[in-house]
Amino acid sequence: MSAALAAAPPAEDTGARDGGTRAVLALAAFEARRLLLSVPVVVAFAAYVAWIVWRSRSSWDGHPALQDADRATQGMPMLVGLAVLVRADLAVLRSARRGTEEHFGLLVVTPWRRTAAHALSVVPAALLTAVCVAAQFTWEALKPGAVGHGSPAELLVGPLTVLLFGVLGVLLARLVRSALAAPLAVVLLLLAFVLGTAPVGSDGLSWLAPVVSETGSHPLPSDLLGRPAAWHALYLAGAALCAAFLAVLVAGGRSAAVRAGLALSLALAVTGGVMQARGVTPSPELTAARERASVRPELTCVEHGRSTYCAFPEWIPRTGTWAGVVDRVQSLAGGSAHDRRLVVRQRVDARYGLEGDAAIPPSTTPYQVTVGTAWGGNRVPEFSAAVAAVLVTGSEKAAGELCDGRMVTVMWLALSGQDDPMDALRRVRLDDSVSGSAVVLSPTDPMTMTEGQTDVVRRLLERPGDGVAGKVKEHWSELTSPGVTTARAAELLGVAGPEKADACGE
Repeated sequence: MSAALAAAPPAEDTGARDGGTRAVLALAAFEARRLLLSVPVVVAFAAYVAWIVWRSRSSWDGHPALQDADRATQGMPMLVGLAVLVRADLAVLRSARRGTEEHFGLLVVTPWRRTAAHALSVVPAALLTAVCVAAQFTWEALKPGAVGHGSPAELLVGPLTVLLFGVLGVLLARLVRSALAAPLAVVLLLLAFVLGTAPVGSDGLSWLAPVVSETGSHPLPSDLLGRPAAWHALYLAGAALCAAFLAVLVAGGRSAAVRAGLALSLALAVTGGVMQARGVTPSPELTAARERASVRPELTCVEHGRSTYCAFPEWIPRTGTWAGVVDRVQSLAGGSAHDRRLVVRQRVDARYGLEGDAAIPPSTTPYQVTVGTAWGGNRVPEFSAAVAAVLVTGSEKAAGELCDGRMVTVMWLALSGQDDPMDALRRVRLDDSVSGSAVVLSPTDPMTMTEGQTDVVRRLLERPGDGVAGKVKEHWSELTSPGVTTARAAELLGVAGPEKADACGE
């Protein structure tokens, strides 16, 4: 008998094999563990957690607006993303560096499947970032002074940034077979995003960056932000998926599923990018809403004690805190001011968006006090000074023109009830000083203090408050009379008079 030996047909990748998916998942789990335990990633996460603890303990002085707090979670994940990019790139190149690439030809895990596993291995890092983001935002939300509403789309930016950077590391390794490519990419990204060479601002091009930071000194109501956050999250997700499918395609995975995934993810990225660029320009409806909020705001009013407090709905929980400041100042006042009914109205100029910093004009309505959307820190003595000025002069407009010795009474009323009056004096002045002339900040137009007035106020704050309070109430009528000099105010309150001129024009 004779046997005919026929050559075996060449092996070909027919797509899914028995155990292929399980092998990819097993390799992804193995690589994910190595990535998370690598030194750069561990250091990056440690720095990230330390930054969260350090920042969140005193952020916004315990009074965050959650529509700003969600955006504050976006910056630091970029550090984690850069570390993940480098480690993912090195993981893909490991077999080439160690000369074991040819051995993988004997295994079920073909190059494109190994690439898919490496792309999946960055998902746990993104999930861990999501845990950190949730912890940071929850910390802010649980603070007693928190107001407003966060955006889930804004909170997704950090984890999606890590995912995008990680799969870009995988793609980079398939395109450039060099271990120097990833560090060079990190340097270029740092130059772009840290040193400010990337496009910034509110134009459509800036939204192609992973993180678009828009900050202002005055938080806006959440329905006036105008950020295309949902489209941006879709853009980042699509870009990450597109990079992953492209890496698999470059590695030899040319199945219909891979091609369809690449096309679909590219469509998602393009759709998100185009729509976010369109969303940057405020719509007519948003422009009109910002105009109304700035000129004719629809506020909700509540009563606390003898006064009325009107605020945007998201800030209503804070009215009790404002009332505490008003009551403290009024308890030190004399005459009719002690029981005067005030109207505290929240005001903000939203016409220029998040980065706008327009001044709020003073109100001419008698005994109406303006309060802003920010609170805590310097905002407390500034509001206290505004309340005291309105009690003494009758209106914010008149308070902005105050030059005579009544300024001594205003500043003592504003600061003597603070936990640290001298520190409050420093923080309420533009130059952070407790001597010389200075501009005194308030929610609307600032006031001015002469050097002599500063000296008298400082001497009053160094004395026991009860003794000064009695004299203020006893001589209230004269202390609040237009034209009273600083020297006379000092005499009535029992302290040495000023050595320098006590009027703004002198």
